[in-house]
Amino acid sequence: MAHFNITFKPDDLRISIHAGATILEAAGRAGIILNSSCGGIGTCKKCKVKLDDDTEVLACQYKINSDLTVTIPPDHRFYEQKILTAGIEAKQKAALDIYKKYTNLTAGPVLGLAIDIGTTTVVAKLIELKTGSRLATAADSNPQSAHGDDVISRINYAKSPRNRDELNKLIVGCINNLIDQLCKKSETNPAAIYEAAVAGNTTMNHLFLNYPVDTLGKIPFKAHELDARDSTAAQMKLNINPEANIHTIANIAGFVGADTTAAALAADIENCEEITMLIDIGTNGEIVLGNYDKLLAASCAAGPAFEGARIEKGSRAVKGAIEAVVFNDDIDIETIGGGTPHSICGSGLLDAAAVMLDLGVIDSTGRFTKDKQLPAAIEKRIIEINAQPAFVLAGSGDSQVYITQSDIRQLQLAKAAIRAGAKILQKNLGIDDSAIQQVFLAGAFGNFLRKESALRIGLLPQITAERIKFIGNAAAAGAELILASSYWRERAKQLARKIEYIELASDKDFQTIFTNSMNF
Repeated sequence: MAHFNITFKPDDLRISIHAGATILEAAGRAGIILNSSCGGIGTCKKCKVKLDDDTEVLACQYKINSDLTVTIPPDHRFYEQKILTAGIEAKQKAALDIYKKYTNLTAGPVLGLAIDIGTTTVVAKLIELKTGSRLATAADSNPQSAHGDDVISRINYAKSPRNRDELNKLIVGCINNLIDQLCKKSETNPAAIYEAAVAGNTTMNHLFLNYPVDTLGKIPFKAHELDARDSTAAQMKLNINPEANIHTIANIAGFVGADTTAAALAADIENCEEITMLIDIGTNGEIVLGNYDKLLAASCAAGPAFEGARIEKGSRAVKGAIEAVVFNDDIDIETIGGGTPHSICGSGLLDAAAVMLDLGVIDSTGRFTKDKQLPAAIEKRIIEINAQPAFVLAGSGDSQVYITQSDIRQLQLAKAAIRAGAKILQKNLGIDDSAIQQVFLAGAFGNFLRKESALRIGLLPQITAERIKFIGNAAAAGAELILASSYWRERAKQLARKIEYIELASDKDFQTIFTNSMNF
């Protein structure tokens, strides 16, 4: 299958994608979320972009069949990416006012940090607080992963004060490294950073604040503290202005944290009239369901499969990772950044499973099939690795990238956790899939996810693809709002208390629903 190079302006981002993909899909691969409120069916007209010859087309409808340069108008981006740089939209009229606290201290820039501490990845953004301009973004792996790739492992490790101090120093050190990167990129002085807003799940929040985490690891999974907190940079040992205020965003419950508060705020879910589901898929999958009338939330221990961990050839979404798998007479792949593939990330894993299901390589239980007539090109891709069947996606010899039976099981466990969590919330709200009018997919993983693959494997409620909308790193976007505005800071506190937490483990039907959700 032919592939073409797409360059996005003014970002100067370039990706390679297969023929027949839409510009909307290509933009998502580049990490650019376009405003497509109709879900990509071409009715809202909000995803218009310009081609090389100044022709305007709808990104969701234009099929790629050549190399392109695409210019994206600022007002056609999803508001998560333009809310602070292009002004507050109609629903977000609150003034950027936090900077005013510091006008007597400096005539220079007043900078702030929006930080999203993920279990696997930490993202930091440098913001000019007077204008809301985003100056730089940096990300790195969470170094706490050395002591476990999920929150339970870290809770267990942090039971002793000494180990908890170690995890605290690791995350503070990581953030300081990101601060250094941000200031070098933007040629700014860290002493000009006067504010920070920090989002993260409750465990990451507690380890950053060096709170005890013992009670998070046992029923009833009680947090040491749920409320927002303000500290100084000196107290938190962050290498910025020592008097800077560090605002940690309010958590919702023991396993639904400040990152969900921030994401729900950015998605404006509390003002939605339609029943809406917000899913942030990561090591811990957080789900919010409801509308302005009632909001429920749950946390699903999905494990790190969606981020490439515990997958034999898995990795995070890094250069060289397979991010897409399609079938056209034979398997065709796309890698992040192009070039030779060395691994497979979460979106590629979902695609691969969907393709393997469609071809009959695996059945609905996830087992590799036997004695099934397969196309010759597919048959030769089925090999044996360590006494278990595997399916080769790319490469040969020692450089093969493949998916094993064990990898499929890890994917099933992860997707069953998410799907079961959603079903329990639906049960508590008294609705079935048909009542869900829109699903917001948040997080970096959502940028690369193919809707059809997620529906094919049963990860999401069985609704039409156009109801599924990507909203980018909503947790980081919410952190930016909370960073820059006292109005949004107060709204976040109220929202965290409004959302009702549902403990999945205490639901008598959870295990049955989880087991039933394992099948594709």
